[in-house]
Amino acid sequence: MSTSAEQGPGEPRLWVERTGTRRCTGRSSRGAEVHLGPVELDGAFTPGELMKIALAACTSLSADAVLARRLGDDYTAIVEVSGPADREQERYPVLSERLVVDLSGLTEVERARVETTVRRAVEASCTVGRTLQHGTTVVLEVAG
Repeated sequence: MSTSAEQGPGEPRLWVERTGTRRCTGRSSRGAEVHLGPVELDGAFTPGELMKIALAACTSLSADAVLARRLGDDYTAIVEVSGPADREQERYPVLSERLVVDLSGLTEVERARVETTVRRAVEASCTVGRTLQHGTTVVLEVAG
């Protein structure tokens, strides 16, 4: 099956293939893949979960340089993300993130500075978060 979704220069080709009833696999031309399906399907993300994971990953990657500069390259961090679905509107009205990182070795002033710098870095460069906050236009073509 041929696809023709437009992509920008240097962007990998992305697509989703149906693999069964309410099951599919997302793929990239770089060889990555992710399994998607209903919440009852073990080993797969729902599309909503994958969106939340994308947000948390974007936050983590956007904050990485700031945190590595302050805490060293071997720091550990987890970005937790949650947000219940509004099933009447079929959307997630609020997504909450929590960046868990050990800042115990810093003074209160240093902690505040790191928190401010992390927020600025995420606000400036987390494409997923910026897209969710500001909205986007989605264009669907059904090709036969």
